[in-house]
Amino acid sequence: MEFKHDDRGRAGLFTAGEGEDKAELSYSPAGLQDALVFDHTYVPEHMRGQGVAEKLVDFAVDYARSKNMKVVPACSYVRTLFQRHPDKYADVATEEEKPFGRV
Repeated sequence: MEFKHDDRGRAGLFTAGEGEDKAELSYSPAGLQDALVFDHTYVPEHMRGQGVAEKLVDFAVDYARSKNMKVVPACSYVRTLFQRHPDKYADVATEEEKPFGRV
């Protein structure tokens, strides 16, 4: 599956796949300098349960890391991933999003 980044200034869209097989994660600039708000993920119903959303989040997080940016996980799916895998995402999580006692 091919992952892409559609940069629309500081806001944008990360995608996986194409057409009816296209998953998306949108982001916008945060009020914090050098931070992105991951605000929505979408995976078509027929693709759910295959790990596509997590791979898409990992692709987006790698982008944030490459730009030395933090992530505000406003999307409930992204927030849940950050909470379940603090070791994987602690370096990009904003302070208010880091789980207590885990980092």
